Amino acid sequence: MFFTNTTFLGIDPTAGRRPFIYAALGEDLHLLALGQGEMEEVLAFVAGQRQAVVAVCAPRRPNQRIMERPDVREQLSPPPRPGRWINFRLAEYLLRRHNISSPKTPRVEKECPNWMRMGFKLHRRLEGLGYEIYPHENSPRQLLEVYPHASYTALLGVSPFPKNTLEGRLQRQLVLYEQKINVPDPMRFFEEVTRHRLLRGILPGEGLYETGELDALVAAYTAVKAVLHPEQVTRLGHPEEGQIILPVAELKSKY
Repeated sequence: MFFTNTTFLGIDPTAGRRPFIYAALGEDLHLLALGQGEMEEVLAFVAGQRQAVVAVCAPRRPNQRIMERPDVREQLSPPPRPGRWINFRLAEYLLRRHNISSPKTPRVEKECPNWMRMGFKLHRRLEGLGYEIYPHENSPRQLLEVYPHASYTALLGVSPFPKNTLEGRLQRQLVLYEQKINVPDPMRFFEEVTRHRLLRGILPGEGLYETGELDALVAAYTAVKAVLHPEQVTRLGHPEEGQIILPVAELKSKY
């Protein structure tokens, strides 16, 4: 299918404590929308898209015990030792093999943290709107899972600064800027820092995105790459429990 006039959306459940944050990009990486709202508001925005690919910053479903299956473990190189890693999704195990930290998704939904449960619900609602799990050839509406920390790690080639720090936000926005997404150049931040402002404890914030916005943006960017340039993404995990899509063609052995 030729994906013209497709909207590429990234949605961050933001730990389930605040309204969801979403970002929308066009196929030319032009920023179409950046906002926030409760789940129903975000779903209304998504439902209004005729053709869209949605990337959610949360697991699709709880651990499906794939890592307990001998046939799966035998295909891993090297195979895990008996009894190890059985409480992880395959995608999470593979990320950790590359030295990329990843939260562990429990088997039982009620034992999952709130942000994961909100993510499960969002995935279900999107599937109810007709979104097919990526990759689904010829479907005008597709849905995929993104883990922003892993996305930024892969794009940088190193583990990024903590995302809630000023340097972490600057670094992430610079990565997006370098990928030709039309976000403000974060290096302008340093042009606005003066001796007087530092002494007064005043730092410029205009043009610098918040953590949740940066996560939603890298998710939307991953959606663009996944559909328009599938040879430039990596899929980790098992389709039965959810694959994490990363916006690079190949991962380093270690980060």
